[in-house]
Amino acid sequence: MIVLLVLFVLYWAGIYILVSAVLVPSFMEKLSSFERIAAQSYAEQVQESELQKNNAAMYLIGKHWAETCDPESVEVFSDDGYRLKGMIFGDEGAVGSEEGSAEEIQDKENRDKEIDIEERNDHRPWVILLHGYTGSKEMMYPYAYWYVKHGYHVLTPDFRCQGESEGDYIGLGATDSKDLDKWIELILEREPEAEIVLHGLSMGASTALIHSAKPDSHIKAVISDCAFTDAYSMFREKVWSWFHLPAFPVIDSARLMIRLRAGYDLKETSPLNAVEKSHVPTLFIHGREDRMIPFNMCRQLYDAAACDKEIMIVDGAGHAQAVDRDPIGYWITIEHFLEKYVGLSDVL
Repeated sequence: MIVLLVLFVLYWAGIYILVSAVLVPSFMEKLSSFERIAAQSYAEQVQESELQKNNAAMYLIGKHWAETCDPESVEVFSDDGYRLKGMIFGDEGAVGSEEGSAEEIQDKENRDKEIDIEERNDHRPWVILLHGYTGSKEMMYPYAYWYVKHGYHVLTPDFRCQGESEGDYIGLGATDSKDLDKWIELILEREPEAEIVLHGLSMGASTALIHSAKPDSHIKAVISDCAFTDAYSMFREKVWSWFHLPAFPVIDSARLMIRLRAGYDLKETSPLNAVEKSHVPTLFIHGREDRMIPFNMCRQLYDAAACDKEIMIVDGAGHAQAVDRDPIGYWITIEHFLEKYVGLSDVL
């Protein structure tokens, strides 16, 4: 009995460590396997020089723009008391750049047009940009740059337990979709009639899809870039890929641990189930060479979606690399899609 008790305790201690290794970024970084997992994730991406150059250019443009404009730091509190941090771009004083920046000439050319937009319509649409697993709001700054230049207010939050936000466990879209309600409330406090677009990458896209099943007339469209179908399948795949542990009984044990410790159920965290109930127009985007979240998941989501929908599968793109493979096609597709559902076309 003592031996069985010791084995039982050791088993659940191992499950606790496994869950922390997948869902707690600060714990992940302490693992000896962290560098191996990071290298494996990098190797799964398409490594062509064209994609790398486009990605680097997007990053530098977004980083420089965010440093030279005047964003507003904001925060909300989750229902369970965590302080969540975010940034707002595109409000008064946040569109232009400081003298001497690389964007000064373009900003000067656009200034009169932007002022005219403000005079004709004080209620520009909003977009909430949702980053991916273990990411942060900073990874969404290149996307924020495009939206602000096209007349949107932009909110870029850090998900719980990532970036500057508090939290014990990554939510995989479950707790994040609830936290998203708080960010939407923040926008509606400022602008009760706001039109809002949700644009997410990977876990952020899955969060947006889960939220789209909720009745919310303010959400006008969703851009879902490389979402997964359900958290249980993703957790199972990553545990095998990263640690070579079998699905049974490990995953179901981890599911119970997550339910007790993090407050959500992996099997109930399902963007696939959500889109079957959604009436929010959704653009599904995915790279055909995605080895982290297979592109057939995008097809499953698209086929199941009950809403107005479009799909963009980008050949030669890995995970979240559609914009790097075809930046012009990516943004033109989004622009044309949003013109159908968001009042921005009445502004510009």
